[in-house]
Amino acid sequence: MNLRHLKQQDLPALLSLYAHLHVSDMPMPSASEVEAVWAEIQANDRIRYFGVFVNDQLVSSCTIAVIPNLTRGCRPYAVIENVVTHSAHRKHGYGNAILQSALTYAWSAGCYKAMLLTGRKDEEILRFYQSAGFDPNSKQAFVAKLDDAALAMERRRS
Repeated sequence: MNLRHLKQQDLPALLSLYAHLHVSDMPMPSASEVEAVWAEIQANDRIRYFGVFVNDQLVSSCTIAVIPNLTRGCRPYAVIENVVTHSAHRKHGYGNAILQSALTYAWSAGCYKAMLLTGRKDEEILRFYQSAGFDPNSKQAFVAKLDDAALAMERRRS
């Protein structure tokens, strides 16, 4: 297992892995738009994508963003998203390893907390996040989403 920060050249492997994240997702924009977003991510030192590679194949990944903050003594907080492990590589500890790497990054950046949201309701998944150190009772999450039609219209306007 090789666990590392994902680089510019890892984009195709990451996009392939994301097929194991959502059963259905919005259509991808053009390759040039995707590459521009990835370049923006790569240039931002407060965002990290971590990946676990097995035999040079990306099998697990997550995203962490460190957010500057004016409370808690100006200590930042972190948000972890898009935690995914390839379906053929689950239950081998890769997801836990990726989360521990993200948490290590958050603590080294001085974060006072790290938050993770999941839309999954499967008890096994929820127990997995708890075993990785996340408390499901610490905070209450509320999510607002722009619906797919509105998002498509928004993209056309920009």
